[in-house]
Amino acid sequence: MITKQELDNLVIKYEKEDFIKDDPIQFPHRGKSKEDIELYGFIASLFAYGNRKMFIAKLNDLFNRADNDITNYVKNGDFSNLKGVEYRFSKDNDIIPIFEILNKLYTESKGLEELFKYAFGKEDFLKTVVDYFYSRVPKSAGQGFYHMIPNPDNGGAMKRMNMYLRWLVRKPPVDLGIWTFMKPKDLLIPLDIHVGRVSRTMGLLTRKSNDFKAVLELTEKLREFCPADPVKYDFAMFAFGVELGRNVKERSLN
Repeated sequence: MITKQELDNLVIKYEKEDFIKDDPIQFPHRGKSKEDIELYGFIASLFAYGNRKMFIAKLNDLFNRADNDITNYVKNGDFSNLKGVEYRFSKDNDIIPIFEILNKLYTESKGLEELFKYAFGKEDFLKTVVDYFYSRVPKSAGQGFYHMIPNPDNGGAMKRMNMYLRWLVRKPPVDLGIWTFMKPKDLLIPLDIHVGRVSRTMGLLTRKSNDFKAVLELTEKLREFCPADPVKYDFAMFAFGVELGRNVKERSLN
């Protein structure tokens, strides 16, 4: 199994500002206000699956349609220029309702921070957040809506929502640390196929499925290394995967 020192060395190497430019976290870094940051981040996290270049290009198009002023765009409530927008499983009838619900949220409350803070006090944290959107989704929305905002009851890893929380709760230089109702110790690892494979190679994860039980197992293992900030090792696993992929490519060329 990989050692704490080896993991810490990878974190030191990769948790730097240079990480931002090629990662979807570049979008919340565009924000000028807390509302900007949380909205850019939330929307970016929903689209952050599949091919990285493709979803970053899609997000750039989406935010250009919002005149790169996401808070005013959401609060204005006119999303007609999103007609025809689609990404993989999600069509415009899935995407536009998300913006409409965000408009309602920011009209009736202080927005995403208030929603997540309220949910954090509940037993079913992520389910409470998701239920806010599910209770307001129109019948015209299809399965693509539920792919972008998945149901925790299905046992999935909830990778994108955990990633969003990492962005907003952990401190800079990469993460933004604008939400303080949670502590880094409360975060769960954003688990996807890549992180699952790498964590098993490192000897940190035994569960074979990349589900929520695996999220809990891996997070608990990482807490043994750093109880106050276990999710910082997300950078280490990303780095390990990059280096592993590079070494495999170099061997194949020799």
